Amino acid sequence: MMFEAKVYAERRERLISAMSGGLVLILGNPEAPYNYPANTYHFRQDSSFLYFFGLDQPDLAGVIDLDDHTDWLFGDDVDIDDIIWMGPQPSMSERAALVGVKQTAPLAKLPDILRQAIQKGRRIHYLPPYRGETYMQLENLLGIKVAGIPSNASGELIQAVVGLRSVKDDYEIAEIEKAVDIAYEMHTTAMKMARPGIIEREIAGIIEGISLSRGGPVSFPIILSIHGETLHNHYHGNILQPGRLMVTDAGAETTLHYASDITRTVPVGGKFSDRQRDIYEIVLKANMDTIAATKPGITNLSLHMMAARIIASGLKDVGLMKGDTDEAVAQGAHALFFPHGLGHMLGLDVHDMEGLGENHVGYDNEVTRSKQFGTAFLRLGRKHHPGFIFTIEPGIYFIPALIDKWKGEDKFTDFINYEMVEKYRDFGGIRIEDDILVTQNGHKVLGRPIPKKANEIELLMQEI
Repeated sequence: MMFEAKVYAERRERLISAMSGGLVLILGNPEAPYNYPANTYHFRQDSSFLYFFGLDQPDLAGVIDLDDHTDWLFGDDVDIDDIIWMGPQPSMSERAALVGVKQTAPLAKLPDILRQAIQKGRRIHYLPPYRGETYMQLENLLGIKVAGIPSNASGELIQAVVGLRSVKDDYEIAEIEKAVDIAYEMHTTAMKMARPGIIEREIAGIIEGISLSRGGPVSFPIILSIHGETLHNHYHGNILQPGRLMVTDAGAETTLHYASDITRTVPVGGKFSDRQRDIYEIVLKANMDTIAATKPGITNLSLHMMAARIIASGLKDVGLMKGDTDEAVAQGAHALFFPHGLGHMLGLDVHDMEGLGENHVGYDNEVTRSKQFGTAFLRLGRKHHPGFIFTIEPGIYFIPALIDKWKGEDKFTDFINYEMVEKYRDFGGIRIEDDILVTQNGHKVLGRPIPKKANEIELLMQEI
């Protein structure tokens, strides 16, 4: 499956218009073996290759000539041995036609094309690689030592690709909504399974299977744990116990590889305790109020700081923080409980375009990255524009090692009630995450609404 040929052709034309000259080289991914050569991981195409050339097969390369407005696809036609193992396959020319490319050549011809361009003094633009095989391929094609590959990546191309991929068109929005709808089934299933005595991996395995059965693999390794205070907890060996909270951070890829990323936190057994509900409602307010404030022109940094103030104020109300809320947030005291950013871009990558550099994607000349603990982890700070899709995922966590460190340093004693915090050491964590589209006048929460109000979750968890 892929979009119509004109979608890819128009993307390449917009890229040409955004750049000054030379050749753009976009390498597709090869297969990646995981324990012997013929036994490979499930193939995942490079996201920028998918964006501009759409073909979801290994060992391809695309070249866009910025000066004469032509493009090429390089790849090999299959032989009889391939057909025996994989069945009949379209020719390269047939594949190229599906994405609006007229010129094709075997992969072995790519070095000649690039060598001729280099000899003429033309610039070869490429994006930063993230796989070892791609580093070596670029070294062989361009004559740049592996150590110099990152620094020679094209800043002009990075800027152009970020500009294009940041704004989602109607085709992409529809795909991401499909991915969120798959996540709906994943998360509601996890809620219903969150019973005492269940091992986490039983739930994680079932919901990963839902993703695979509905479209593609999960968009990132599932985070599912009663130890939600560990932000990216991929261990699934704990037994669910009464009185614990289960954090599930999981999303799906569609067949076209667009991602969703949703988090829900539920009480094991289906009933929040009063203490859990108090903290949960603070996170929910931070989630819903920042969503409500989303619109073109607002910076994501300001949304993050809004969430931080809501969390600090709520924690003050329950006695975990104290003093002046605004000053506590300004100094970063809230980060004991909220030590990450509010969210990130979402698209063909779950952290969209992160491989191009977080600062290129999430920041610009108007908004620069904070160096303060907690806020420094905000992946997206810049101003929102119509067509942006991003996550809003505030949280509150009680991380024993961080509590001990700050308490031992007498850090922020004017703002943190450590005596009360000690009573919450075994609480775990809460995170609530949704996927948001910035519209012309405001925002839209994508996909089928997944229960997140406490009473909605409790009601759903009673279903068998």
